[in-house]
Amino acid sequence: MDVNEVTCHVVDAAMKVHSALGPGLLESAYEACLQHELIQRGFDVKRQLALPVTYDSIQVDAGYRLDLLVADTVIVELKAVSELIALHKAQLLSYLKLSGKKVGLLINFNVVHLREGIKRMVNEL
Repeated sequence: MDVNEVTCHVVDAAMKVHSALGPGLLESAYEACLQHELIQRGFDVKRQLALPVTYDSIQVDAGYRLDLLVADTVIVELKAVSELIALHKAQLLSYLKLSGKKVGLLINFNVVHLREGIKRMVNEL
């Protein structure tokens, strides 16, 4: 399955979770439910995966964690905030660069219509 198919499945799964739960919960609740939904669909999903920083040829655990890594290709960064800001986008872009992954989804569940809370980002490696 290519990266675009994976992102389509992640968005569809997120829509299902949002339809069932609605806005207003903690990010961790959406994260656990989205992981469950994706696993039910047959995806390998890693949650709270450590992301080291490489500096001067050494790896440093700086406390960064990927919310979800789906099929070892798509980083999913979840939020439950009033609105996405530039810092959230910069965070996902940094995760893409540090991990060497090409595509990420920034999903804010604290919206009435989830389509308004999804941002797809690409690392131009």
